[in-house]
Amino acid sequence: MLTFGLIINPYAGIGGAVGLKGSDGDAIVAEAMSRGAEQKAMMRTQAALQCLVEVKHQCRFLTCPGDMGESVLSALDLDYQLIDLELTPERTTAADTRLAAQKMAEAGVDILVFAGGDGTARDIYAALHEHDQQDIAVLGIPAGVKIHSGVYGVSPAASGEVLSALIQGQLVDIKESEVRDLDEEAFRNNIVRAKHYGEMRVPQLGHFVQAVKQGGVESEELVLADIAAQVRDDMEDHPDTLYLIGSGKTTLAVMEDLGLEHTLLGVDAVLNGELLASDINESDVLSLFEQYPERKAILSVMGGQGHIIGRGNQQFSARVLTLLGKENLCLISTKTKLVELEGRPLLIDSGDPLLDKAWAGTIEVITGYRDTVVQNVK
Repeated sequence: MLTFGLIINPYAGIGGAVGLKGSDGDAIVAEAMSRGAEQKAMMRTQAALQCLVEVKHQCRFLTCPGDMGESVLSALDLDYQLIDLELTPERTTAADTRLAAQKMAEAGVDILVFAGGDGTARDIYAALHEHDQQDIAVLGIPAGVKIHSGVYGVSPAASGEVLSALIQGQLVDIKESEVRDLDEEAFRNNIVRAKHYGEMRVPQLGHFVQAVKQGGVESEELVLADIAAQVRDDMEDHPDTLYLIGSGKTTLAVMEDLGLEHTLLGVDAVLNGELLASDINESDVLSLFEQYPERKAILSVMGGQGHIIGRGNQQFSARVLTLLGKENLCLISTKTKLVELEGRPLLIDSGDPLLDKAWAGTIEVITGYRDTVVQNVK
């Protein structure tokens, strides 16, 4: 069961059809309404989410009251829960969007979906960065006049296809995409003045983009080298962090890249690029946790079955995982191995059903250098 956040800017795009070249600001919205403009953001959101009706038992939504989400989900009979949000009377504002984004990120949604234009994207970006929640993946449904940001699908249906693919366990990449916006006042005077505001992490239908041989076949040797380089960069960015390296051939590539001996069927501890301990057990891990408050685990996906916990790495017990935290689990895999799962979710078997349930949802998997996909976890 995946959880999506949904925020609709009901007034997105309202100025376009009446020639106002944008919809930002209360005055422009009021002028558009006085010219007889129609609100179309809800209709475009419904078009995007229509494809989820067939898989509605595999997802749920956190959303806002009324036209900011509730009305569309109710019309589609999709499962939803309202967040605690008191909207601005009479007409919703950017402040409502920002507060909704903050609350949904705090609730831990798997993907934050929003319908609007570049102004809405700016609001979502500002809310997430202001509250240090920029790791949340977002996906825009295009509904505004200005769509210059790369966080939107090419159409409402395309945005829906990404969500459907994610639910069905297909390969979905996570990419940094740009948030841009035009100066509307300058645009109305025929001056195009765009500004870059930052980047947000956006799911895109997955594909093999790196380390391929001729014909599009993934080269395992090249991919493992790319994955190892990405992990090494992460280690360099996090000095004095304890890294627990799990078993398997994929993690072996990481240790070889570091020039360290590796226990193929065990767990090793690395600190600042040096081998701290080899072939450690659960008790050893817990002792190291007492010494090193900053820690991460590098684990690989088991081919064929898709287990990430509970098969050959029982050192990562429920107690260890609780202290580690899901946010500090770094998964690595080739895309070929993930595709061979044929849409089946990754599996956790920690021995603690409550922890397994708490960690279910989605998780990101490093599949190359600056190449990450998101996978379902069960």
